[in-house]
Amino acid sequence: MVSFPSISIHQQFAQLGIDADHATLEQKQPKATYEMKRVPPKLQIESPRGDLQIDQSKAWDALNRGGHLETMNRIYSEAKNVALQGIARIVEQGNRLGNIAAGGNPIADNAQQLFFERFEFNFVGPAAYDNVDIHYTANKPRIEVTDGLVEVNVQVNRPELNVSRGKLDIYMLQYPKVEITPPQIDLKI
Repeated sequence: MVSFPSISIHQQFAQLGIDADHATLEQKQPKATYEMKRVPPKLQIESPRGDLQIDQSKAWDALNRGGHLETMNRIYSEAKNVALQGIARIVEQGNRLGNIAAGGNPIADNAQQLFFERFEFNFVGPAAYDNVDIHYTANKPRIEVTDGLVEVNVQVNRPELNVSRGKLDIYMLQYPKVEITPPQIDLKI
């Protein structure tokens, strides 16, 4: 058998080296700044006292504690009636004395009547259930309302971003090559 010489070819592939670091992203989101101010409502109520007027002059007058001038005017106006009553009593006593024939003891009767009879001046005012006048005036309350309010102040804070670049290095670990090895040729023939 005859062997033929052969060519030996060896191939080496290229190898690439890749060094990669990932990019990083840091993100912070601060909370919004929130301020709330509340002004409470105000309510002011002022209630003035009512006005109460009591007039009890008629009651004091009926109890003989009225004014001096009113009492003297009543005595003056009653004096005429008392005088007329006195004259009528004197006439009645005279008629009794003049009528002795009727019997009885007119002198003793007149003395007894004089002992028990009294003259009264009506110088007090009339007594009645409504002698005291009461008048009340109510005052309305003054109400003042001041509205309250709520002030809201919101400030949005921007996000904080921090980006670090990644890296990508590509390099040759092994270059490609082809080795061709020729056969050994025997030059002897």
